[in-house]
Amino acid sequence: MPTLTIFTPAYNRAHTIGRTYESLCRQTCKDFLWLIIDDGSKDNTRQLVEGWIAEGRIPIQYIYQQNQGMHGAHNTAYRNITTPLNTCIDSDDYMPDDAVEKILNFWQSCAGDPHLAGIIGLDVTEDGQVIGTKFPDDMRTTTLQGFYDAGGKGDKKMVYRTDVINKYPEYPLFEGERYVGLAYKYMLIDQDYKLATLNEPLVIVEYQLDGSSFNMYKQYWNNPKGFAFFRKTEMQTARRLKRKLMVCTHYVSSSIISRNWRFVQESPKKILTVLCIPSGIALYFLIRSKVKRDAKMAFNKK
Repeated sequence: MPTLTIFTPAYNRAHTIGRTYESLCRQTCKDFLWLIIDDGSKDNTRQLVEGWIAEGRIPIQYIYQQNQGMHGAHNTAYRNITTPLNTCIDSDDYMPDDAVEKILNFWQSCAGDPHLAGIIGLDVTEDGQVIGTKFPDDMRTTTLQGFYDAGGKGDKKMVYRTDVINKYPEYPLFEGERYVGLAYKYMLIDQDYKLATLNEPLVIVEYQLDGSSFNMYKQYWNNPKGFAFFRKTEMQTARRLKRKLMVCTHYVSSSIISRNWRFVQESPKKILTVLCIPSGIALYFLIRSKVKRDAKMAFNKK
């Protein structure tokens, strides 16, 4: 059995996932399995993957499901991973040629520590620029939230122990919605474990214009129950008051969008939530105006 599963949620990414595939074929260490979760693609993703499986260059497992969103694809991946380690590489990203080798060598040097949930490494752009900041030299281990609380910035790549990540609840699915923040699980893991820091690039990223990073206001509007659920979890794990106030503000706005008028009763931080009602209402109107503006612009381009 391989040591590492690299899993890739894919939704209509036939035009980019080939680059992911080629980077995995170039890996200097082949001790991995590529698990592709096709989240209801309507393009030729299936045909591409079937061709790659027939080539036999790397071991590939392909699972098709009706569209559930990124978090639903992660649920399916975690149910099917049997290797000791796993990491997610998005279908529009790819790995440096020695990324798997670096992951496994580094993990071998620290795997005896039961307090570690895995590894946290760097995301970089195509020209090698680190997304955000590197880890300080004296930061040998950290939680994901601890890194950001210490002033760290930018997306990072986590490699988790499979037995650890499966100890925690799955991402919930809300009817008619397709988004729950992936950090939900990571926040829970942070309460019990740390991550070993690896100041090496593990993934090369390219943010797509139709990806979630570029459409957050639309995501807020279309997935309010998922965001409210996520914010309730973050209320309980955030350490800084400023962050808790921001989270409560977003919770209020998501609750208004979903027309959930019981949001104060359902909040784990009722007093803070009440205090954030005015800012939450303001955020609601901001999101609504942004979504209307973007919809009008899209209509005018037709």
